[in-house]
Amino acid sequence: MGGFFGAVSKQNVAWDVFFGTDYHSHLGTYVGGMAVYDEEAGFDRSIHRITSTQFRTALEGAASRMNGHIGIGCIADNDPQPLLVYSRLGSYAITTVGRINNSKELVDRAIADGHAQFLERSRFVGINETELVASLVNEKETIEEGIRHAQEMIDGSLSLLIATSEGIYAARDLVGRTPVVIGIKDDACCASFESHAYLNLGYRTLKELGPAEVVFITADGIEPKLAPLPKKRTCAFMWTYYGYPTANYEGVNVEASRNRCGAMLAENDKDKNYHIDYVGGIPDSGTAAAIGYANASGVPFARPFIKYTPTWPRSFMPQNQSMRNQVAHMKLIPIDELIRDKSLLLVDDSIVRGTQMGETVDFLYESGAREVHVRPACPPVMYGCKYLNFSRSTSDMDLIARRCIVELEGGVPSEERLAVYTDSTTPEHKAMVELIREKLKFTSLEYPSVEMVSKSVQVPEDEICTYCWTGRE
Repeated sequence: MGGFFGAVSKQNVAWDVFFGTDYHSHLGTYVGGMAVYDEEAGFDRSIHRITSTQFRTALEGAASRMNGHIGIGCIADNDPQPLLVYSRLGSYAITTVGRINNSKELVDRAIADGHAQFLERSRFVGINETELVASLVNEKETIEEGIRHAQEMIDGSLSLLIATSEGIYAARDLVGRTPVVIGIKDDACCASFESHAYLNLGYRTLKELGPAEVVFITADGIEPKLAPLPKKRTCAFMWTYYGYPTANYEGVNVEASRNRCGAMLAENDKDKNYHIDYVGGIPDSGTAAAIGYANASGVPFARPFIKYTPTWPRSFMPQNQSMRNQVAHMKLIPIDELIRDKSLLLVDDSIVRGTQMGETVDFLYESGAREVHVRPACPPVMYGCKYLNFSRSTSDMDLIARRCIVELEGGVPSEERLAVYTDSTTPEHKAMVELIREKLKFTSLEYPSVEMVSKSVQVPEDEICTYCWTGRE
């Protein structure tokens, strides 16, 4: 996915942008960048790969030399950013978060008009999609009109920052799938994907942008440009997995929502006759829900394995799936005393392909566990995300839930049959869950319902995006 941070100050803003962007490092693992504007020198930009080097290390030298009162930075999982653009709307720097499903059609349209060209990435793998966004923005008479035009033309999602010589345009996705929060202090104002990224820099929260809302940021505050739209579909996976524990979305804290989800999972298990020795969380995003489960159930919380964080990167960082699985395995070190002859209940944020969870459970059995019960903190992932690239799956058949449905149906089901499996009350859903349990060798498996997730995040179900679980837009 990715994240961004931008600030406008009456002082040099480079270090605020550096540290604010660094606080988004949990959201991306491919490239990081910064662009700062100085009235005399113009834009200065630096972009570095962060696949094997953290953003802080890669960009610290650039931040120390940069000087200017306007700046933006980003962490991205795909294209190098921010980009510097010279256009009919002036010079600006742009960074984006989202996904464009119809990029080929939009590029073909632009080329057919005869007034556009794009830098091609190496090995014929397409173009930088942030450049495509800039091209769409430049089709209109003002930047704010161009932003709305780009959002309406794109099939997918788009939140962005555009830094000009006067300030920064901040825009949230058309239905608010991703967050944009505004912070302010005495001599500066910032826009951030994550609400916690500016707190240690002395900013306080001014407001969270609404769906499709566009504002212009200066050192003195914000100027409204486009009002928010009523339809809201904030990505529920932000609370479940992607969000850092200290982040707030729609005013709801990530850690607290995960605690509540764990407590609800425990409530569902209260009448079951399981004897559990310890509740543990799959680090890191499953830990908070596991604590919630332990506190509600009275079963002790423990860490039967420890994640070795000093050198191992995030498990999805390598491009190769087998290498990601190997990294995930290498990071977890077992504690024999807390595993051998014990009945364990593990809480994870989700089960997507099932590969890593299956290997983790095998690893626990090999380490002497007697039973391993599993409680994901969200419903079965049934559809690949069309909006945020939270999974690297290229096909819905990568998802273990889909593979089990095909096995149960004896072939690829119709959309009508598939919908039956998304309903947690149907016999078909229960049969799918049981088959997942058998394949992954869990002692027991229970998922929360969409309604439970909605209650845990304290946002109405019709205001969160649950497409990956339900297939509903």
